[in-house]
Amino acid sequence: MKKYSSISERFKKEYKIYIVAFLILLIADSIGSFQIPLGPGMVYIFPIFYGIIIGAILGPDVLGFFKKEEVKAASPLVLVAIAPFIVKLGILGGGNIPKLIEVGPALLLQELGNVATVFIALPLALFLGLKREAIGAAHSIDRETNLGLISNLYGPSSPEMRGTLSVYIIGGLIGTVYIGILATLVASTGLFHPYALGMASGVGAGIMMASATASLASMYPAYSDDILMLGGASDMLTGLTGIYAALFIALPLANKLYSVLEPKIAQRKKAKTTISDKEKEKIV
Repeated sequence: MKKYSSISERFKKEYKIYIVAFLILLIADSIGSFQIPLGPGMVYIFPIFYGIIIGAILGPDVLGFFKKEEVKAASPLVLVAIAPFIVKLGILGGGNIPKLIEVGPALLLQELGNVATVFIALPLALFLGLKREAIGAAHSIDRETNLGLISNLYGPSSPEMRGTLSVYIIGGLIGTVYIGILATLVASTGLFHPYALGMASGVGAGIMMASATASLASMYPAYSDDILMLGGASDMLTGLTGIYAALFIALPLANKLYSVLEPKIAQRKKAKTTISDKEKEKIV
């Protein structure tokens, strides 16, 4: 990212980003949320969905309203926008510690489930051609706290940050719809108690939790208040404990797995390319 000598100089160069972002915010908020019935449950579409769509349309690959330099300059500003939300997580966590202790150890143990994404997503990302971006993309579901963590460890313009930010955007765009459908499908099996489903909805993303718990509450009206409470507590705790799970477990594991798999996958791809080139030479 280009460095400026003063804030006023930076604002003169990037003022279009701030103005358009504010206008997109007003448009998305005025549209509001939508509820789409799906079987016995409900899928919720939130304003962030429209905001991302509008921003993508204005980008250099569609309408070209924003240049690539402006897109690159806007990327680190995501952390500025989510900083108040991260502070809110800390305040809520400190004020609700007794309530969280009463809920039990299940909320703490569920965070270990996120580590499984490293074993599943990172090899897949490497096979798709990602490099260091795979570490940021695959170490968690990449929500607000993860953006702050990766930016602090690797830098706002690092490959790891690009991977984290990509999953953050895709999660906001598709994740809210996906998790609402998933919650409905899992609940329809009847294998889990509504309390367990409510706790499982707290994946560390407020909009995803809201989509899942709203769908579950419509399926289990007698448990609706408990589902919303457990989902909110679980989501808050996941956001708080998730940063430690990522820092001490998921990221070291992702880096280790990357160091083992990436050379082997790169060597295999190189070998296939060499064989393919030799076959072409024979044909010629």
